[in-house]
Formats: sequence, structure tokens, C-alpha cells
Amino acid sequence: ASSGSQRAPEGAIPSLGHAGDIIGVSHLSLSAEAMKINQNTVLQGQKVTLVPYTSAHVPRYHEWMQSEELQRLTASEPLSLEQEYEMQRSWRDDADKCTFIVLDTERWSGQACADEDCMVGDVNLFLTDTEDPTLGEIEIMIAEPSYRGRGFGKEATLMMMSYGKRNLGITKFEAKIGQENEASICMFKKLHFNEVAVNSIFQEVTLRLDVSDQERRWLLEQTNHVKEKSYVELKLPAEVLET
Repeated sequence: ASSGSQRAPEGAIPSLGHAGDIIGVSHLSLSAEAMKINQNTVLQGQKVTLVPYTSAHVPRYHEWMQSEELQRLTASEPLSLEQEYEMQRSWRDDADKCTFIVLDTERWSGQACADEDCMVGDVNLFLTDTEDPTLGEIEIMIAEPSYRGRGFGKEATLMMMSYGKRNLGITKFEAKIGQENEASICMFKKLHFNEVAVNSIFQEVTLRLDVSDQERRWLLEQTNHVKEKSYVELKLPAEVLET
């Protein structure tokens, strides 16, 4: 679900982020197994809960992307609602993407809110190198301005990295960030990423983290509070499950 990578043609100028929470990515298409691995996965953390991107999330997502600020940050054009539904279907079925919608854990679990009332952004992994399935490009978008700069993007990114390592076999992560977006660059450096390249044409910085044994243990420590649950079971009423 998100940002320039969703909409912009390959090679488009990546987005500039805000408060470390919005990063745009360009990516390549792969012909591999469809990435439906997370279609029934919920990852519940302290601040954020990650759920699969479904058609129920599209209207709120579509609302976000009417924002001129988000269009600018994600280098994207506004889509019609029907185009947004088509995009969601392609995201569900595409072989080279894994995406979660980011929810506010406190609102979602505490008040039993519908997903769409608790949505704050999304987080994505792209398999960008046909020669190297262990390389994943990561992107985070915290679309709700009131949630930026509060650690929601950081926790969502760590949770996605841990999921990618455990479930997708990713051992190398990259993030491509606009050069002016110092907050995002700073956030990824705090997550042990190192700057490896600068593209002056697209005015973007590439940061990278190779997951050594030491980094794997650190990632595990950072995310050992995360609970994995079944999305279907959480969405069904209890009495249905009992019958």
C-alpha cells in the first residue's frame, strides 16, 4: 500500500519524508511466488499493530492520498477510488511486495475500533533484486501527521524487519531516502543502517543493514514483545469460532 513506489514509474524521484516517518522507494518487478504469506498475519506491538492490507482499508488510504503533502512526499499522483481498489488487489497478489497497514495498538485493542478508525500508515518490503532474494527494500509511511515523530515509524520498521528476517529469509535491508530528509536518515541510522550510496540525480541516499548474528540478536531483542496472531480469528466474533 504506499507511497511513490506504489504509483510512480520506475526511476521516479523518491519522496522526501517527514519526521523520519515517510520514505519513498522505487522497485523492480519479479516473477516469483505471490507474496500472500502475510494475508492472515497480525503483528501486535506496543505502539503499533500491523495487519494485512485489505479492501476494507482502501477508503481511508484513498483519503490520505488526496493530501497534497502526502502526494509530494511520496512522489505520487492521486488515484480514483476504483483505481485504489485495483492497486490494493495488485499489492495483495504481486510477487515482489509484502505490505502491512499500521494501526494504533492502543485504539485498536483498547476500544475495539474498526481497523479503518485506527489506521496511521503502512510499511512495505520490496524484493528488488532478481539475483538476490535475501535483499529487501523497506519503506515506512506514517500518514497521520499527529502520529509522526512519536516512535510509531520506528517500531513498525523494526517489526517489519524482524518479520522479513524470520519469514522471508531477508538478511540485507536497504532504504532509499531523499537527501533533505534528515529525520528519516537519522531514524534509520539509529536502527544500525549505514549510508552506502548517494544518487545526486534523484537526490537520494541509500542506507543498508546487513543482518549479522549480532544484528539478528539485537533485532530479536527489539521485537521480542511482538505477538503474532491470526487476522481471521481476530475479525470473527467469538461465538462463530466456538461453533
